[in-house]
Amino acid sequence: MDFGEILDKWEKMQKNQEKAKNKPESNVSRKKANAGSVEKTAEQLMQEQMNQKINPMELWLRRYGTVDKDALEEKSRQSEQMRDREYLKRMKPEARIDLHGLTRDEAWSRLESFVQDCLRRGLKKIEIVHGKGIHSHGSDPVLGQMVRTFIEQNKHLGASGHNDRNHGGTGATWVLLK
Repeated sequence: MDFGEILDKWEKMQKNQEKAKNKPESNVSRKKANAGSVEKTAEQLMQEQMNQKINPMELWLRRYGTVDKDALEEKSRQSEQMRDREYLKRMKPEARIDLHGLTRDEAWSRLESFVQDCLRRGLKKIEIVHGKGIHSHGSDPVLGQMVRTFIEQNKHLGASGHNDRNHGGTGATWVLLK
């Protein structure tokens, strides 16, 4: 019997006592001779609970709980894997943003909000698709240089690199989040 059950019984006893006070008393007793009281007081219930013997193992488990060592080991292995840079470099990006067709200022503001969202979601690797600058006017691609500057200036962004040819080559940059 737990404490909640004791409280429930005590509340029932209180309600019954209030009903008995409000009810007109009759002189006829409906109890059998030599019959003990069926309802126990809260003190009697607590005394009975204290006198109960409990299995020492159950007492220990109640006090200290149990630990799932397999789950702890798996969680530890995953967190160690996430700290390994080579693993993070090989893993697929968890989010991607495409900046094609945007101006430098538009791309910068979108990148800021995208990175904040990824940090809030707890992601580790993102991909920024900026293109190779084929349609840029001038010698250097506009967005590629802007993305490099953004990565260097943002304190939440770490190592970065380009994908292989089949996945964007120099037109896409992956970045590890700190």
